[in-house]
Amino acid sequence: MTVITRDSTTTPRTQTRWSLLRRLDLFTWLGVTIVLALILCAIFAPLLAPYDPNEQNILLYLAPPSAEHLLGTDQFGRDILSRLLYGARYSLTIGFLAIVLALVVGSFLGMIAGYVGRKTDIVVMQIMDVVLAFPSLILGLALVALMGATLTNIVIAIAFTAIPAFARIARAGVLTQRNREYVQACHAMDFSNRRILFGHILPAILPEIMVMASLWMATAVRTEASLAFIGLGLAPPTPTWGGMVREGFDNILNSFHLALYPSLAILILVLALNLIGDGLRDAIDPRLKDAS
Repeated sequence: MTVITRDSTTTPRTQTRWSLLRRLDLFTWLGVTIVLALILCAIFAPLLAPYDPNEQNILLYLAPPSAEHLLGTDQFGRDILSRLLYGARYSLTIGFLAIVLALVVGSFLGMIAGYVGRKTDIVVMQIMDVVLAFPSLILGLALVALMGATLTNIVIAIAFTAIPAFARIARAGVLTQRNREYVQACHAMDFSNRRILFGHILPAILPEIMVMASLWMATAVRTEASLAFIGLGLAPPTPTWGGMVREGFDNILNSFHLALYPSLAILILVLALNLIGDGLRDAIDPRLKDAS
């Protein structure tokens, strides 16, 4: 009689972390390098920033780039480079916290819906469909306007818009895995449902969830910048990239660099996150890369 163990079946868990890293292409590593560089800039902003980001000097009104101010100053005489470095802290923090919250809540709901099935699946996914009926930016805008533009509320609003995406990917993964041989072996060994779901199925679907997380973090960064641009971000003088773009548009004709630099920062971060997400997706399932 053949004994079925979870190690004798082919699942995503049998792929080692090192083999996954070896399949990452150059563009993925470029994205990782950019994101790590921005994280380091955000962490060490007090050491790297040449000036206080909120220090005003009206005598330096809209000063062009110079040796003293490498990227120039804004309409209040504040150093743009310093504000960019500190702004990275808020963009990365909001994006990371929002996606972690959405990942935990959405994945939990999706896994429960997919594993339990029946009425639980119908109720959970119907709620997710209702949330998906609203554009993420419009829904985030409404939530922030309702709750107030604080760091916590912005994180919650952005996370709420991303929960359905994680619920769907987790549910699909559970539906695929729950009838696999290693899950049947776990049932035969009388493992608890919690142990099967979180100890065995979750590691198998985690790579797909992480791909979704990297892609949706780019969306979270864009959403935060959009909210700040329309005046629903963190209150001035807090330096945020979206807020800097908005302030720059007031002087776009005579000092276009005010909006250019934070826009480029957002572009570079979003591009790097998308490169990471695409690379992870291709590494997990190389057939997707061959088909594209």
